[in-house]
Amino acid sequence: MAVRATVSRFPATLEALESCAVQWGVAVTPFAAADERGQPPTTGSGGDRVPRCEHCWAYFSSHCDLERWGWSCALCGTLNGFDDDTARRFQHPDACPELNSSFVDLEIPVDEAEGGGDGVQARPVYVAAVDLACSEEFLELIKSALLAALEALIPGSLFGLMTFSHKIGLYDVQGPIPVVKNAFIPPDIEEDGLPVALEDAMPLLAFLAPVDTCKDRITAALETLRPTSSWERGAASGQEEDTVLLGGQEEDTVLLGGRGFGTAMSALIDYLSSEYGSTFALARVFAFLSGAPDYGAGLLDTRRFGEQYASKGVDADLALLPEQIPFYRDLAAVAVQAGVCIDIFAVTDEYTDLASLKFLSIESGGSLFLYANTDDSTLPQDIYRLLSRPYAFGCVLRLRTSSDFEPGNSYGHFFPDPQYENVQHIICCDSFATYAYDFDFVHNDGFSRHTDPAVIQIAFQYSVIEPVEETSGNESQLSASYKFCLKRRLRLRTLQYRPARNISEIYDSVDPEVVLHILVHKVILESLDKGVREGRQQVHAWLALLAARYNEALSSDARAPPSSIDVDFSQCPQLQMLPQLVFALLRSPLLRLHEEGVHPDYRIYLQCLFRFIIFLTLNFC
Repeated sequence: MAVRATVSRFPATLEALESCAVQWGVAVTPFAAADERGQPPTTGSGGDRVPRCEHCWAYFSSHCDLERWGWSCALCGTLNGFDDDTARRFQHPDACPELNSSFVDLEIPVDEAEGGGDGVQARPVYVAAVDLACSEEFLELIKSALLAALEALIPGSLFGLMTFSHKIGLYDVQGPIPVVKNAFIPPDIEEDGLPVALEDAMPLLAFLAPVDTCKDRITAALETLRPTSSWERGAASGQEEDTVLLGGQEEDTVLLGGRGFGTAMSALIDYLSSEYGSTFALARVFAFLSGAPDYGAGLLDTRRFGEQYASKGVDADLALLPEQIPFYRDLAAVAVQAGVCIDIFAVTDEYTDLASLKFLSIESGGSLFLYANTDDSTLPQDIYRLLSRPYAFGCVLRLRTSSDFEPGNSYGHFFPDPQYENVQHIICCDSFATYAYDFDFVHNDGFSRHTDPAVIQIAFQYSVIEPVEETSGNESQLSASYKFCLKRRLRLRTLQYRPARNISEIYDSVDPEVVLHILVHKVILESLDKGVREGRQQVHAWLALLAARYNEALSSDARAPPSSIDVDFSQCPQLQMLPQLVFALLRSPLLRLHEEGVHPDYRIYLQCLFRFIIFLTLNFC
């Protein structure tokens, strides 16, 4: 768990916070294998036995003061007594990681009745959903990507191959020859679902094949994929092809339509849900799209991209950022209930309306990828890296603070708990997923005691699937069989930050990358609400305010040499990078205007990307 604050010396009062004009908050990467200095957590068991404060429910940590019969909470100062179990455990400090470290990762017992423990199999499940209303070049790229994905999957994983266009194709690769069974998608968007359930077309356990034994047959099935022709799509939808005679020869017109993505995803989620909690704890779906859904349920109207917004006095950026229909947002909620996480890979230079499609990925715990063409696409490398990284799921993230300040806004692809404040739920999280919080003072006086450190505690509870390799047979003939178990863990990190004595100490402790990270979150939200122009103005206004407040502080410092206005922050190395980062942000496609040639789908992709990861480097074009 890496935690980086915008300033390592916190403002002591509300006046100091307003005077410095620096964002005050933290960026948290909860599933990172080590902290921001590269130190791994202390591991152990007994995550369910860590003492909790009776007042604020914070966890015990090594920052707490121990007494003979109790302990004082590091966050609120409440004196808590030891129960008998804790008193016995703490008599053996070497067996209690929370006594020796402020950064621990502890296993929580999981009952087999809840789908966990060593005795219950929870195999990794992956499904590729391939768009066949596409070009040959697109399909060749997808084949390469899926071959790379097969190499990244751990043995024992289950893999399913599905195609979609005007029909859904399910592949059974567990027999000697790959077999595909089709279910046609109704063209009427008002029609509810498919004429036949996918489970009736093919049992789910016949569709999900073990990668270790069926890799060659999965590869053979990929080689059989072909784009659907226009006459196939036309015949299925009931359209009649118009023909014309050119030079005495009859040529068919090309029929548009035939990408039934919405219906296919809805049917697939329902298909997988039957084995949720028994065969798998999380199923990951990789959806490969070559264009906008234009057939069946979830059809998107791409004509709004061609509207003449300028002549109507409408802001094109604001008009193209909202979703058209709530279909994909609603479908993501269904996916979460079914234990399905969806990653979308769009390979197209045409308008696909990612503003609507993005919710299916980010709200189900997945990611959104966009590639403008097949020639320069890094899709095979990206999906290999994605599958090679460890991931957690069913996560709960809670940030607590000492009593003088509190979390304000939270940023990232998570969902607030409907009952508890400052509790966020994360569907799926890898080691790069980063979330941000900003802080507010509880009262205008700021920290009541400027000599005491401010304390932050982050609790991250998550599940992982771990392989358990078993062997059978005698020593001369050992055959490996793969078993997986579901583990639940609790990761705790408690940090202390000293209040700054003056504004110069605040400026000297600035982390410019984290400041920009939180600023970008705010700008994206402003752009989605009021348009890109308003987002640009917010960035300009913040940098101007920072420069003004910095110069005010500089002029009041008797040690500083008299000079003209310093817009380069020459007296503060920690701030010198910020104007460059802001300039890069303003020139990036994220904040360039529609009339400058920025494609709205590319802007949506960048918004999703920058809300997901922290800025380690900037490579804006």
